Amino acid sequence: MNQHDLDVLDEIQRRVLWLATRIVDAANHDRATGDGVKVGGHQASSASLVTAMTALWFAHLDAEDRVAVKPHASPVFHAIQYLLGNLDRSYLPRLRARGGLQSYPSRTKDPDEVDFSTGSVGLGAAAPLFAAATRRYVDAHFGARPHSRFVALIGDAELDEGNIWEAVADPATTGLGSVMWLVDFNRQSLDRVVPGIRINQWRGQFEAAGWHVVEVKYGRRLAEAYARPGGAALRDWIDAMPNEQYQSLFGLAGPALRKQFLDGAPAEVGAFVEGIDDEELGPLVTDLGGHDLQAMLDAYAQCDAVTDRPSVVFAYTVKGWGLPIAGNPRNHSALLSTDQVDVLRAAQGLTRETEWDRLDPSSPAGIRAGARREALSRAPRERALGVTVPESTGVRANKPISTQEVFGRVLVDLARDREVGRYLVTTAPDVATSTNLAGFINKTGVFAPTEQRSWTEDRMLRWTESPAGQHIELGISEMNLFLLLGQLGLSWDLSGQPLLPVGTVYDPFVLRGLDAFLYGTYSGSRFVVAGTPSGITLAPEGGAHQSTITASVGLELPGVTFLEPAYATSLDWLLCDALGQIAGGSAPAATAAPTEDGAYYFRLSTRPLDQAPFEAARARLGDAVLRRQVVAGAYRLVDAHQAYPHLADAPVVQLAASGAVLPEVLAAAAELAEEGIAAHVVDVTSLDRLYRSWQRTLRQGVRTATVPSVPGALRSAFADRVPVVSVHDAASHAMAWLGSALGAPAVPLGVDEFGQSGTVAELYELHDLLPGSIVNAALAALALR
Repeated sequence: MNQHDLDVLDEIQRRVLWLATRIVDAANHDRATGDGVKVGGHQASSASLVTAMTALWFAHLDAEDRVAVKPHASPVFHAIQYLLGNLDRSYLPRLRARGGLQSYPSRTKDPDEVDFSTGSVGLGAAAPLFAAATRRYVDAHFGARPHSRFVALIGDAELDEGNIWEAVADPATTGLGSVMWLVDFNRQSLDRVVPGIRINQWRGQFEAAGWHVVEVKYGRRLAEAYARPGGAALRDWIDAMPNEQYQSLFGLAGPALRKQFLDGAPAEVGAFVEGIDDEELGPLVTDLGGHDLQAMLDAYAQCDAVTDRPSVVFAYTVKGWGLPIAGNPRNHSALLSTDQVDVLRAAQGLTRETEWDRLDPSSPAGIRAGARREALSRAPRERALGVTVPESTGVRANKPISTQEVFGRVLVDLARDREVGRYLVTTAPDVATSTNLAGFINKTGVFAPTEQRSWTEDRMLRWTESPAGQHIELGISEMNLFLLLGQLGLSWDLSGQPLLPVGTVYDPFVLRGLDAFLYGTYSGSRFVVAGTPSGITLAPEGGAHQSTITASVGLELPGVTFLEPAYATSLDWLLCDALGQIAGGSAPAATAAPTEDGAYYFRLSTRPLDQAPFEAARARLGDAVLRRQVVAGAYRLVDAHQAYPHLADAPVVQLAASGAVLPEVLAAAAELAEEGIAAHVVDVTSLDRLYRSWQRTLRQGVRTATVPSVPGALRSAFADRVPVVSVHDAASHAMAWLGSALGAPAVPLGVDEFGQSGTVAELYELHDLLPGSIVNAALAALALR
């Protein structure tokens, strides 16, 4: 790049620095919040990436490239989008305001186009890696898309996050030459200047994982100084200088800086800088490569040239570059004073009237911004898959069967569907066979970028690896599972191809991937995940493998629909409904649930259940009515007045339950009938949909000052306002709200302590889930009337 172009880029980066700084300043000093809570922002953390991001957007990226921006650099991103003409000026003073610019880049809540949400550090770094893995899969199955580079801009402190290294080490992410991570190597964390530099350790870890490593340490002035006689001593001293000493130079000038710089230096260094005056010495010795536009562009070109593996660039920067707080140990959340902002504005040649102006469109900088806007513009993407998922696969169960086994059968049946099957892609963290994906794998194969020879033959499991495979196997990392599912669920946007992603994981370990699960759903991703086996019903495995709070997590996560069916046909209907919603944004006509936008979490079990009770309800209600109620969240499995006509005038109680505990609940209902009590049994297939329907009516009542109605889903399953006992192989509070929703006394039974090894009956006894305890709970609920 010639000097003219570099000068133009330098003008642009100075304007980006100003706008990013002023965006934070306006949020804190121009806007009255009225609540006394600090607005905050990160002027220093933004400044350190101004050069790298200016070089990317104004000289390097193509329209098909996708970038994750370091959370604290969001003001820089928005400043760049504004200069490119992609953001309205009205948003600039509205950082961290309702309806304004989000604190950190958000796919779903920011007004400008964000490729990857970032915020919880480490996740934004790994997301482009799994997006590239998704693109590799899409290209292999549906034809090559236009080439994209997947870029992550991350802070050096993010490399302390364990999920970073889980992602780097996973076999599913090897060989992704389209990936570039750019590490903002400013050697400061939130609390301090980092003592010591871990570059050698990190370089070794990346290289051991097969990555290409680039360091951009020095700018042109230092590089030229090193080439002069005696310059080697200067380089050796700067390399050897303690990080704390080097960082302290940024707050000094003149003789004070010279004294600090030479403290402890060899005599040769003092002799070398003796001829350099005080005004030149500071800019020379603090000339870092991360703030040299040409050096950064050269680094990007080096990464483009390496196509067989991911690249990582360590860009040496100073936190607070170009600002009076540069290098200050406490600058992470520091704000420039209004006087300092006034000085910075004047240095830019701006006034209060012109401070938010874009670049003059007739100037070289404005012309480049206009050209880059055109070069980076994208066509709209289509999210709908355009296929119809059947309402049911017609799965048959003539004997007791578990929901985990049914899940695997339904996937195999869907894989046989010519219209739907090619879009299914499954993944698991080394638990595919133990979560019943073996049938799907036998049918579709395992994905690998190149054909892999199989050295053993297993008649039960054909582990054939090729580019045609539709199962992506991961190492033992639940974080990677949810990161990959999140990117598979965004493939319509980031790779131009909608998919039907399905993942499986041991239910207790959903919690180990919870941060990435939340990240995916916050980003608007759509996928299915099955947590299986679940609860203390996994009795012999002991407390470490028995999930108790996952039902509550599924119920409470925004953007997630939690489902816990007990019977084969209900699972078939629910899974087909979920995939149908993902495929087209609209479910089959029989569903009572509104169109949902998010992920689906199935909590399943390995306990075989007799299917006769469900078939009896099916005969009583008919498929159309029963399916509508199953999908809506609950149905009456046993109507006591129809099952026991002689109890027409008896006291009535309702037993509500989900999943594996239904046999005990049915036995309790029979015992209660013998004691002259009519017990309806309600199978709750989705606590989530029931709860949301109840909340919608409550919120409507609150907002309109009217009496809330009972929603249809609750009204159909719980026709009587009578005492209720909830029974759940999960924490009891997950279903405890049913009493409030029904306006009736409630006794919740569940698992509120860690489990242990034993039989199902032994553990159910310990946690009051046997029929006798349920009967006693029903009597207690009746007594509370």
